[in-house]
Amino acid sequence: MFKPMDEAHIKDLYEAFAVLKSADEIAMFMQDLCTPQELVAIAQRYQIAKLLSEDCRYAEIVEKTGTSTATISRVNRSLSMVSSGGYAIVFDRLKKQSEDAAE
Repeated sequence: MFKPMDEAHIKDLYEAFAVLKSADEIAMFMQDLCTPQELVAIAQRYQIAKLLSEDCRYAEIVEKTGTSTATISRVNRSLSMVSSGGYAIVFDRLKKQSEDAAE
């Protein structure tokens, strides 16, 4: 999938994220790392994944995000067929965090 050098660079990036300790630190890093357009695209894909995980229909997602059905379909494939489980980890932890805060 990736060339060996790309794999090393990607692992290095993941390790950079792992040392960040808060949403504010991640925001600062992402703003330094990405263009505004890249941040919007990443945030949009995340919102689509969230909505899909909540069983929203494509038409509703188009309305809420302003994205195309092709983009929704690509994100849906990531969630269902080729997922490494990353979305599930995030969604499960956010749900637990929300439940713990409600107690």
